[in-house]
Amino acid sequence: MVLELYLDLYSQPCRSVYIFAKKNNIPFEFKQLSLSEGQHFSEEFGKINPLRKVPAMKDGDYQLAESIAILLYMCRKFKTPDHWYPSDLQKQAKVDEYLSWQHAAIRAPASKIFWFKLMMPVITGNTTPQAKMDSTLEELNTSLQLFEENFLQDKNFIVGQEISLADIVAIVELMQPLGSGLDIFEGRPKLTAWRERVKANIGKELFDEVHELILNAGDLPKKMEQSVMLPHLKTRLQKMLN
Repeated sequence: MVLELYLDLYSQPCRSVYIFAKKNNIPFEFKQLSLSEGQHFSEEFGKINPLRKVPAMKDGDYQLAESIAILLYMCRKFKTPDHWYPSDLQKQAKVDEYLSWQHAAIRAPASKIFWFKLMMPVITGNTTPQAKMDSTLEELNTSLQLFEENFLQDKNFIVGQEISLADIVAIVELMQPLGSGLDIFEGRPKLTAWRERVKANIGKELFDEVHELILNAGDLPKKMEQSVMLPHLKTRLQKMLN
């Protein structure tokens, strides 16, 4: 029985799960959900994941939420190559270290940039206050410097000379601002070289496939204009501004 993976590829965590499953030839059925249409609030999906979030996974009668948990489940069940989540205690701990750090340090500001630059005008009718945009950019730039200096250093990948789960989780988050027109790789040769190594390791075809939606997200705001999710998103954006 193949896995069922419930994904929306506009979502960074969904892209990480999709990349990992495809790259490792893990058999799965792609259950595409549209967050912008509120499909995660359907009664049917609520039975799959009561948390109402994607990604979600179903393996027979077993159900699992949260991208990191799903990635680790696939690692263990399908006995994927050791470099993804090393059996070596200290290398594994370094993967865990990045996965723990990135939620607030990378994901939060990178996601805000996407919402503030691309989605705010349509959803609220207003542009993001410049002071808020500046402080979010500063936060992201600080985290990118930490990423380069403390995590990447002079290595090919985050944990050493081989790619790991940490690199997949990192790349999908760092590609998100590009969907809003902000190229965070510009002027950062070390970060750009790392991205190219990750792309080459994943495979250009898969890398381009999984990022096609987000890199062409310019029409997403128009799709949202009539979305049932609009009131919910307005509340979400207001929380981001506070």
